[in-house]
Amino acid sequence: QFQLVESGGDLVQPGGSLRLSCLASGFRFDYYAIGWFRQAPGKEREGVSCITSDNRTYYADSAKARFVISADTAKKTVDLQIKSLKAEDTAVYYCALVRHITPQQSCLNRSDYWGRGTQVTVSS
Repeated sequence: QFQLVESGGDLVQPGGSLRLSCLASGFRFDYYAIGWFRQAPGKEREGVSCITSDNRTYYADSAKARFVISADTAKKTVDLQIKSLKAEDTAVYYCALVRHITPQQSCLNRSDYWGRGTQVTVSS
């Protein structure tokens, strides 16, 4: 049984930083990826970043300057560090497991299984 559990969402002031974590367990694939998405109120869900099981990372253009994705294989976690938070970063952040992917493909905006999300609110 796959488990994707996000944590770390919080109410943060503009300019602050946050570290989100996705605990991904219960699966064993030769090749896979874990992605982070977000969905702001009234908007579609969008891919932010992803990392493959061979540690290739991808970022949406909007995320390249302030977001860093990293994986800890031993802990089975994939973290998303966000700095210089802005009000427009307010969203529910989801992690996703990408099972159907090859090493030749980008994992950005791909998803096969979802976590339930964690709320990030940026406000003073």
